[in-house]
Amino acid sequence: MPETTAAQAQVCLLDAGYSREVRSLLYHAYRHEPTFAYLFEGQRPGYERRLRVLLREWTRQHFFLQLPAIGLLLEDRLVGVALIAPPHRRLGVVDSWAWRLRMMLGAGLRCTRRYLAYQAALSSCLPSGNVHVLPLLGVHPQFQGQDYGEQLLQAVHNWCAEDPHTQGVVLDSGNPHYLAFYQRQGYQEVGEIAVGPILEKVFFHPNPVSSQALSG
Repeated sequence: MPETTAAQAQVCLLDAGYSREVRSLLYHAYRHEPTFAYLFEGQRPGYERRLRVLLREWTRQHFFLQLPAIGLLLEDRLVGVALIAPPHRRLGVVDSWAWRLRMMLGAGLRCTRRYLAYQAALSSCLPSGNVHVLPLLGVHPQFQGQDYGEQLLQAVHNWCAEDPHTQGVVLDSGNPHYLAFYQRQGYQEVGEIAVGPILEKVFFHPNPVSSQALSG
C-alpha cells in the first residue's frame, strides 16, 4: 500500500509521565516482531504477557535512569517513540540487578537469559567510537505508512547531531520488512548477529554535518 501524506507531528522529549503510553505503543509495535517472538517464546502460551513485562521493566528503568526518549505527538496522542541510550550511559538498563530480577520473575529465567545474550551480542557488534543506540523504537500500527517513521528518525538524528562528541546512531532489526526502509533513511549495514533462527541486521547512521547543531 502506498504511503500517504501525514500531518507534521510535534516532537518532544518524554519523561516518566508518558510511561504508560510508551509501553502501550511499543507493545503494539513489537508484538509481531520475529526477534521478540523468538526471545520470548511466541509459540508458547503467555507470550504477550512476557513481552509486556520486558517493555514495562525496560521503560521503567529507562526513565529511572533519566535516559532520553523522543516522542511524536499528534493532537496530544503519542504516535511514535524512540528510546535512546547515549554513549556514556549505554550500560544502564540491562546492568541493573533489580531490572534483571524483575525480568526473571515476570518473563522467566530462560527468556531473560535469551534477551541478555541478544543484548551482549548486539553490544559486541557496535561500531567503535561514540554512538547513540536505539534499543526500542516504533510507530503505532495505526499510523504506519504515513511518513511518521521518517519523522521519528529525523527527530532522533537531529537530537543526536547536537552532541559534537558522537559519530551517529545505531539500531538493529530482524524484520526484513524494515530493512529497505532504514537504508532509505541513510542507514548503513555494519554487522549482523544470529538470534536463534533470526538474522538480526545492525545499522549505523552517521551524524550529519549540520549548521543546526547546537554549540554548547
